[in-house]
Parts: sequence; structure tokens; C-alpha cells
Amino acid sequence: MPTATPADANIILKLYKLRTEETMRKARKFVAIEFSPKSIEDVVKLQSSFGTDENAYYRQVMSYWDMAASFVTRGAVNVELFSDSAGELFFLFAKFRPFMAEIRKTNPQFLANMEKVVNLSKENQDRVERMAATIASARAAAQK
Repeated sequence: MPTATPADANIILKLYKLRTEETMRKARKFVAIEFSPKSIEDVVKLQSSFGTDENAYYRQVMSYWDMAASFVTRGAVNVELFSDSAGELFFLFAKFRPFMAEIRKTNPQFLANMEKVVNLSKENQDRVERMAATIASARAAAQK
């Protein structure tokens, strides 16, 4: 991998600034914390609830992270620098990975760039596995 450049750092800072916008903060809170799908039906229900804030939040967050990941997959941003500040991407990928195969039956590109970033390094794959384990533990605890 090429060394990160000041231009890479500038893009990362711009991506961070976008994440701090008020509506994006609400969207991120909903998708990362409040929405806890237990089945593909929960995800499909959210995806189908057009016109709701929750649907807009979901689409905003997922498309944001897949767009940001595309900067890496297309060579515009250094993967290591990006990965250092993209913990939420790895968390969301782990959270929605159990539903990916089903979602991709109708949306083949669902999280495609995020998946490519995950697969660019063993470290990124390990992060997803750790987060997936944490999510599974939280789901199990919530069901008790």
C-alpha cells in the first residue's frame, strides 16, 4: 500500500465533518444503536418504510459508508488511514452481514464497497469478527 498523503488526510477530515452534521448524527444513532434487527424481516420492513425518518436514516448512513469505502476501493484514499477512523463502518458491516445474502437477492451491490474494504486486510477482517461477536452477545443478552 502506498503511504498516506496529506490529500488522504484531508479527505478523511472532510468525511469526519460530514459525520458530525446534525441529521447525520441522528441517522447514525438510529442505525448503529436504536435499530437492532433480529431477522431479515426487520431489515426488509425498515427498507420498505419509505417516507419515514427511520428509512431515510438507514439509507443515509448505509450509502454514506459505502460511498466512503468506494474512495478506498477506487484508490482515492489510503486504506490504512481510512481504516484507522472507520470503526463505524466495520461495526455496521458486522451488524448487517447476517442479512447480506438475502438483501443481495434484490440489491446485489448492498454493502459491496464496505465488504471490499473489510477484505483488504486481515486486521480489518479481525475487527469485523470482534464486532460481530460483541453484537451476537448483545443480541443474546437482550433475548433473555
